Amino acid sequence: MTVQPPDGAGGRVLATDLDGTLIPLDGDQRNRSDLETLATQLLRTNVTLVFVTGRHLSSVMEAIKEFHLPRPGWIICDVGTSLHERGVSGDFEPVTAYWRHQDEIIASMPISDLRERLKSLEGLRLQEPEKQGRFKLSFYADAAHLNEVVGRVQRTLDQAGAPFSIIRSVDPFNGDGLIDLLPVAVSKAYALSWWIEHTGRRPEDIVFAGDSGNDLAALTAGYRAILVGNADRGLAEQVRMAHQQAGWGDRLFVARGKATSGVLEGCCKFEVF
Repeated sequence: MTVQPPDGAGGRVLATDLDGTLIPLDGDQRNRSDLETLATQLLRTNVTLVFVTGRHLSSVMEAIKEFHLPRPGWIICDVGTSLHERGVSGDFEPVTAYWRHQDEIIASMPISDLRERLKSLEGLRLQEPEKQGRFKLSFYADAAHLNEVVGRVQRTLDQAGAPFSIIRSVDPFNGDGLIDLLPVAVSKAYALSWWIEHTGRRPEDIVFAGDSGNDLAALTAGYRAILVGNADRGLAEQVRMAHQQAGWGDRLFVARGKATSGVLEGCCKFEVF
C-alpha cells in the first residue's frame, strides 16, 4: 500500500535520493519491509518528504507506483534542474520561480546552443529524449574513460564561456558513465538549498540520504547526512573527509544497511521520527 505522508509546514525534513537509496534493491525482502516501516513513520510524524533524484518527473511517478513509495510533498528531479510541489489535488506542479532563476543563469547560452557545440565531441553519446530536460543536457560515456571525456567537455565549456557545469557519475546498475550538463553551480545540493530558502525551512532540520556521485554535494553541504551501506567506498571516504575537514563530528551516519534499510537506520540514528 502506498502511504502518503503529510507535508508539514515546518519541522523535520527527509530529503532522499531514489535509485540505490530509497528504492528497495531487487530481491531484498528486508528493504521492502523497511520501506513499509519508513512510510508508516513518515505518515505518523508529519515529516516533510522530498525526493532528490536524477530521474525525470514521469519516471519518478512510475517508481512511486512500481515500488509503493510514500508520496513526497516535493520532488527535485533531473539532477536538481526541476522542482515540483504536490498540490491539494495530489498532482505535482512545477515551481516556475525556480525555472525563471535558471533561465537567468543560462541567458548567455541557451541549452540548444550548448547541444550544438557538443554534438560531435568524441566519446559522448546523447541520452534518450525523455532523459533530457529544460535545463539538463545528458550524455552517456564509457565509464573506463569518463575522466578523459569529462576533460574534453570541460575544455569546450571553458573555451566557449558556457554558463554550465558538469555532473559526472556511474550508473550503479549497468556501469554506464553518465555526464549531465547543468546551469553553472546547479546540482541536487543547489536545488535543495534553493528549496530550503524558498520554503523558509532551516538547514538544521534537513536529513539527506544518498549513495552515488551526484549526491556528493548534498552529502557534504552541512546537512545531517545518511550514506547508505551500498554506496561506493571511494565516495564514502570523500564524504568522511569533507565532514572531518569542516569539523562536523555528528552530521554523518554511514549505515550498515543497504538502500532503503540504510535510510531507515539513519532516520532512527538522527531521530527524524
